[in-house]
Amino acid sequence: MEQKVIHLVLSFAWSFLIAIFAVPSIIRVAHLKNILDQPNFRTVHEALTPRLGGLAMFAGFMSALTIFADLNNGVQQLLAGCVILFFIGLKDDLIAISALKKFAVQLLATGIVMFIADIRITSFQGIFGIGELEVGVSYFFTFFVIIGITNSINLIDGLDGLAGALVIIACATFGVYFQLYGGAGYANYAAVAFCLVGGVLGFLRYNFHKATIFMGDTGSLLCGFIISVLAIQFIEMRQVPAAPSVAIGILFVPVFDTVRVFAIRIFSGKSPFIPDKNHVHHRLLAIGFSQIGTVLALAAVNIVVILFVVSFSSWGNLYLLIVMLVFSVIFSIFLGVFKSRFAQRVSKV
Repeated sequence: MEQKVIHLVLSFAWSFLIAIFAVPSIIRVAHLKNILDQPNFRTVHEALTPRLGGLAMFAGFMSALTIFADLNNGVQQLLAGCVILFFIGLKDDLIAISALKKFAVQLLATGIVMFIADIRITSFQGIFGIGELEVGVSYFFTFFVIIGITNSINLIDGLDGLAGALVIIACATFGVYFQLYGGAGYANYAAVAFCLVGGVLGFLRYNFHKATIFMGDTGSLLCGFIISVLAIQFIEMRQVPAAPSVAIGILFVPVFDTVRVFAIRIFSGKSPFIPDKNHVHHRLLAIGFSQIGTVLALAAVNIVVILFVVSFSSWGNLYLLIVMLVFSVIFSIFLGVFKSRFAQRVSKV
C-alpha cells in the first residue's frame, strides 16, 4: 500500500511539474505565431488568448502515466483514445473543424475503449428495478455516457478556471475511491486520476482569472474522455453503495449544465447543438457574480453534492437521484428568477 501511495505521489508531481513548466513556452509560441482565440458573443474574455493549454496537460498526463502506472485493465486502450482525441482537439484549436468530424473521432476513441478494452456499463444496479443489461443495450448506453460526459466538460469550459476546477474535484474523488477500494482490477485507475489532476493543476496556475491561456478543445476533450472512463470503471467496480448515483453526483455541475442547456434549447424550438449564453456560469454572471465568484460557487456546489451522495449512499440509487433532481429544479428556478430580477434592476437604472 505504501509503495502504491508513493507511485501516486510521484505520478501526480511529475505530471504537475511537466505541465507548469510547459505552459509559459506554449504561451510564448502562441503569441509569436498568432495562434490566439478571438473574443466573440459567447466568450467572456476580452483579450486575445492562446487556446493550447491542453498541450501541457497532455504532456504531463501521458508522460507521468507511462512512467509510473500499470497500463493493464484497459488503461492502454484509454491512452490510445486520448492520443486520437488530442490530435483532433489540437487541429480544432489551430483551425476550426466541423462538429461532425469531431464527433466521428469521439466515436472512434469510444469504440476503442468499449470494444477492445471492454470498458462498458453492464448493469443499472437496481435503478428503476433494472439490473444486468443486454449486451446491445450496454454498448449503446456506454456510448451515450462517454460522448455525453466528454462533451459536458467541453461545454462547461466557459470561464477562467471553471472546467479545470471541476475536473480536479471529480478526478480527485474518483482517484481516492480507486485507491481505497480498487483492488487488483481497478487500482491502476487511481494513477490515471491523479496524473490528470497533476496536469490540470499545473495548467490551472495560468488559467485562473485573468487567464493567460485556455485549455481549448485539446484539453476539454481529453479531460472529458478520461473522466467518462473513470466514471464507468467506478460504477463497474461495484464497491460503493448506489455507485451510479454517486458517479452522477461527482459530476453534478457538468451534467446539470448540459442537461439544462439542452432542455432550454429544445423547448425553445432550437437545435440543442447551437451555442448560446444559457450555461449556468453565464446565468451566475448575469445575476452579478464575478468570474472568480462564479467558479468558486460552482465548485462549492459540486463539492456539497459529492459530500451528500457519499454520506448518504446507503439510501440507494433511486432516493439519491430524486434528491439531486429536486435540487436541480430548485437551482434552475433560482437561476431563472434572479436573472430576471437582475435584468429588471438594470433596465430601471
